Amino acid sequence: MRVNVVSDVHGNAKDLAIAGDGADALICLGDLVLFLDYADHSRGIFPDLFGVENADRIVELRSARRFDEAREFGRGLWAELGIDKETAIEAAVRRQYAELFAAFPTPTYATYGNVDMPALWHEYARPGTTVLDGERVEIGGRVFGFVGGGLRTPMRTPYEISDEEYAAKVEAIGEVDVLCSHIPPDVPELTYDTVARRFERGSRALLDAIRRTRPRYSLFGHVHQPLVRRMRLGATECVNVGHFAARGRPWSLSW
Repeated sequence: MRVNVVSDVHGNAKDLAIAGDGADALICLGDLVLFLDYADHSRGIFPDLFGVENADRIVELRSARRFDEAREFGRGLWAELGIDKETAIEAAVRRQYAELFAAFPTPTYATYGNVDMPALWHEYARPGTTVLDGERVEIGGRVFGFVGGGLRTPMRTPYEISDEEYAAKVEAIGEVDVLCSHIPPDVPELTYDTVARRFERGSRALLDAIRRTRPRYSLFGHVHQPLVRRMRLGATECVNVGHFAARGRPWSLSW
């Protein structure tokens, strides 16, 4: 049995279309949407609306952790544009979802990332794509549990939830062989991004579940350039499956 796993797709529909090649199933750990590419400021919803120079400025402010200034700058741009922000973003996300969900092979098992819009997924998920969040499924005789979304941060991305709500989803899946999430467990080596030079938010509930239930694997993404991509916590192999938008290659699990 072989399962290919991707995360942080961020608009890479071309490589997503072949990500399941040679595997019995594809798992996607979220972040399908590309709002702004920090490596190429010309790509994404933001530069499409406001241009590259404004994208350069918003990245500069966010990278300096000047989040209040970044939000104020963004509000000014939306006021100048003169259109409804939520309507414009939803229309752009819908265009991306139409292309990305069409690229999923059968079968695909997917959960949400922190930049995704869960309310739209069921409109685009075709037969053969199973969306799971706080739920479990058996694949090839092993039980996989899925926990979507991220925890609240100053970035205020679309699918950030409270620690309590997140922990309830972790609790709901119980004991599994493979724990699948978008964000990593709260371990410094797994949450530190070496390029952004900051710690992303990891989940204490995931870490506690790993120590308590000892799954074979904990699979996740979210941190694009982690200090450590793979480490062992007791009986559990913790793996950042990689920044698919940049790498274009899935991580594979075989048994």
